[in-house]
Amino acid sequence: MAAGGLLPRLLAGAAVRRPGHADRRQSAQGPDLSWAAHDLEPYLFRFKLGGWVSLPFCLAGSYSPDIFTKWAVYGLDFSGDRKLVDDPIQLHRGWPGFGFTHSLAYGLVLGALIWLASKNTMWAVSFFVGVAAHVFSDAFDSVGVMVFFPIDWHLHLGIWEYVGQAGRSEDAVAYYTSLGGVWDLLWVGWLAFNWRALTTRHFWAEIAPRDAFWPWLHRKTNPIVVLTVYRAAAFFGVASTFGWIIWALFVNDFMPHLDWSIGGPKWAPPQGPP
Repeated sequence: MAAGGLLPRLLAGAAVRRPGHADRRQSAQGPDLSWAAHDLEPYLFRFKLGGWVSLPFCLAGSYSPDIFTKWAVYGLDFSGDRKLVDDPIQLHRGWPGFGFTHSLAYGLVLGALIWLASKNTMWAVSFFVGVAAHVFSDAFDSVGVMVFFPIDWHLHLGIWEYVGQAGRSEDAVAYYTSLGGVWDLLWVGWLAFNWRALTTRHFWAEIAPRDAFWPWLHRKTNPIVVLTVYRAAAFFGVASTFGWIIWALFVNDFMPHLDWSIGGPKWAPPQGPP
């Protein structure tokens, strides 16, 4: 593409087409996605809070709110064409539904169960911190979260539009061309600025001695496996951020332009809490 045509493509795009345009439904297939903030936030908490945070349990908490529902929200083909439920937003963020997984109470209850099973306070607190990070990150979209469940009230800041009900590929386009993509890039930038947190020296000196999970995994496997597990979410988060942004802007042909306005992208239908 000529340089003269690149900036208009990114910032303005072609004539607006409404969601559901047939030519983009086949554009992306594959496994479910989790926004990179959910992959990278636990590294920040581990780096800043030190021995108070177990990275594996913080990551488990960060992933858990979506793990049982996001595939149903997207449908069996992850494009929104083969729906599993009539109201995916109600399922994902509402009540009745699984909206309680996006609440502080959910993190407290499961954190307490982890403590009862392990008697490890670090693991329990870390799981709750991961859930809380996910909850407050998702509060930035237009649907929001029932942060104080069982109170049926959604905290939704509307910084970017929720488009999960449209399918995986359209959701990725909407998120990574809006301020959602900027949010993920901020976490990627933080990780790059603190790259020493991923070094072998830092891991064996600061991480492994303070969390019983790592010596246990070391006994069961070997140092290469241990370091791979430690770095996996960071690698996935960075790679998925750049991969989705490149796909959304340069490969995909459905709305391939940036919209960094509050509440964007503007082509998406307005969607509030269920």
